[in-house]
Amino acid sequence: MLSRINEGDFLNKRELYDSFADMGSETKKMLDKIETIKTEMMRVIEKNAELEIENQHLREHLKELETQKQNDGQGLSKSRQNLEMLYEEGFHVCNVDNMYGTRRINDEPCVFCQDVIYGERR
Repeated sequence: MLSRINEGDFLNKRELYDSFADMGSETKKMLDKIETIKTEMMRVIEKNAELEIENQHLREHLKELETQKQNDGQGLSKSRQNLEMLYEEGFHVCNVDNMYGTRRINDEPCVFCQDVIYGERR
């Protein structure tokens, strides 16, 4: 009977040791996973900070563009600004009676040209 007790103790000790060994390897795996998650989280936080900074710069740039648009040619598009420049140099920019590109007489205002340049602005 004494041999059975000793043999049972040995099995219990062996199981206990194996359980600790398994727990140790599982703990190591869990620590590796935690380290991987920590690394990935840091990458995401850094990327988020970069995107926030880029977003702020884009908002500032958008405000600059809006301000510039308000100050430039009273909000005219680039093509209308070009037409306005031609008109101010004394040329027709309207196509009434095929007058486009002809010189305005005495630089008199042309309602049709002004409508082409400034009409339907919204």
